[in-house]
Amino acid sequence: MRTLLLALTLIAASAYAADIDGKWSGSAEAPNGPTPVAYTFQAEGTTLTGTMTAPDGSEATITDGKIEDNKVSFKVILDIQGMPLSFTFTGELSGAELKLTTIYRGQPIPIVAKKA
Repeated sequence: MRTLLLALTLIAASAYAADIDGKWSGSAEAPNGPTPVAYTFQAEGTTLTGTMTAPDGSEATITDGKIEDNKVSFKVILDIQGMPLSFTFTGELSGAELKLTTIYRGQPIPIVAKKA
């Protein structure tokens, strides 16, 4: 029974992982209004890698990425006015839509991205 449950869990995780592969674009609801963002994801099992394209066009490498079931989490370091800042993103994948949240200056920033 345990083996069956483990197998079903791995199959479900693989299905979501396969759905996240590729390019995504959307916007972050920043304090100054919507800000465009883009991601390129690659999942291998529950490990998530890729890049994020920041609003200024710079790219940041995704680190500590995970995808388990439909839950996604990862980190990036962005250069904000000459200062490197670490951001942790958490969210949920639902088909061709990815809803993420990060925190900036103590405020949650919601992000919605769609698969390109």
